[in-house]
Amino acid sequence: MEIEKVAAENPDKVIVEKINPVVGLRPFQTNKISSGLRLSQPVAKTMNTLIMNLYRLFVEKDCSLAEINPLVITKGNEIVALDAKATFDDNALYRHPEVLALRDISQENPLEVEANRFNLNYIKLKGTVGCMVNGAGLAMATMDLIKLAGAEPANFLDVGGGASIAMVKEGLKILLSDNDVKVILINIFGGILRCDTLARGVVEAAHEVRKSIPMVIRLEGTNVDTGRKILAESSLTFTVAGDMKDAAEKVKALLN
Repeated sequence: MEIEKVAAENPDKVIVEKINPVVGLRPFQTNKISSGLRLSQPVAKTMNTLIMNLYRLFVEKDCSLAEINPLVITKGNEIVALDAKATFDDNALYRHPEVLALRDISQENPLEVEANRFNLNYIKLKGTVGCMVNGAGLAMATMDLIKLAGAEPANFLDVGGGASIAMVKEGLKILLSDNDVKVILINIFGGILRCDTLARGVVEAAHEVRKSIPMVIRLEGTNVDTGRKILAESSLTFTVAGDMKDAAEKVKALLN
């Protein structure tokens, strides 16, 4: 069942236990869960052990999610996890080589695998507007901007505040290699990542890939004039936007 649907339609059927990370999950809390599920005593005993082990897995393996769905009770009063899912904090994988050894990149999006090689924060989405931004907050705002323009973002790509020319170049090459992308929006507020660094990476990637996809670029901040000059003298065609609203309108015009 979809937990979101149950929570919306029958919130009383969702049992929530808040865990104090200092003391961890306590037995009285697992008892409360089993009682709330109206389990018989033999089943409740097994369920309590399962919940405790699930919590231990979550904490000891640095999970960001540990989920069993569905969990069934057989006619013989046995509890069986028919399916389960766990995701792990990337920043903690160095502590868990046994988890990292289970990685199978053939099951991952190849563009995300490539981005990971260059320490780029990239997630493939289903839209047609590729976007490159520095900073997660600006990235989210840019994706909202794309939706307000009547389009859908093709990805989340945050090159980060300290990105090098090489990282910018590889990030743009990933966007250019995505067959779903029809327009690219680059929205950079230059701070630690200077606008001239971004411009040089963009120009190098465009020269290397040589794939014709319209690009809207909005630059602001450190060395913005130098960045714009590099783009203007590159012999490549870019659509330069003055602000975020202008960028959204230019993206919409190019898509149409």
